[in-house]
Amino acid sequence: MLLLSPSPTSEKSTFVKQAIKIGRPGYRVTKQFDPETKQRSLLFQIEYPEIEDLSKPRHRFMSSFEQRVQPFDKRYQYLMFAAEPYEIIAFKVPSTEIDKSTPKFFSHWDPDSKMFTLQLYFKSKPVEGNKPQAAPAANGAVAPPPPPPPQGPPPGVSAGNAPRAPPPPMTGTLPPPPPPMANGPRPMPPGGAPPAPPPPPGGSGTMANFTPGTQVGRPPTMPPPPPQGYGGQQMPIRPPPPPPNMGQ
Repeated sequence: MLLLSPSPTSEKSTFVKQAIKIGRPGYRVTKQFDPETKQRSLLFQIEYPEIEDLSKPRHRFMSSFEQRVQPFDKRYQYLMFAAEPYEIIAFKVPSTEIDKSTPKFFSHWDPDSKMFTLQLYFKSKPVEGNKPQAAPAANGAVAPPPPPPPQGPPPGVSAGNAPRAPPPPMTGTLPPPPPPMANGPRPMPPGGAPPAPPPPPGGSGTMANFTPGTQVGRPPTMPPPPPQGYGGQQMPIRPPPPPPNMGQ
């Protein structure tokens, strides 16, 4: 019986490459301020003299909630740099929004000097006096401005002697009647009886010759006075003669 033994070359051995950290790189951080834009900036310069061949440093922003080294603080964020075989380093920066426009935010790796450079600008906070105007309404009209504050009395007038404004008109009441005309009829008051007719003109102002039922402007009919004699004696009245007898 022939037994075949495995050849020593048939076994495959796997080796796991373990990166050996050689410590933290050297760095320099410069704070800057732009007087024209009122922006703050940071310039990071990280030196990697023992970096591996054909590799470049990397950077990443991390919020305070993601990291587990320090307690959470929403006022700050972290900027990390990594490159083998160096340890990862992180910088604690304000959590202000970063201006990532092209001329202000940039990173550069110089393979000759083995230095990685990164510059960032923080966005400036809006000034109180440069607030944006109120947006127009849906129909294009701009909202009216707020009413002005009430003004005090003019100088020289005390608060007790200040003129008072007229009271506002009462709603639901009838307007006052118009003034009476010079020679015309008086208007009828609202909701009342018509006025009484004026009295007839007289010397003494009494109603001695007024008789109810008579027409205005026509004197009343009076019976003729009886004939009187001389001396105030009443004359006898003769009876009328009898009618003639038609049968005789």
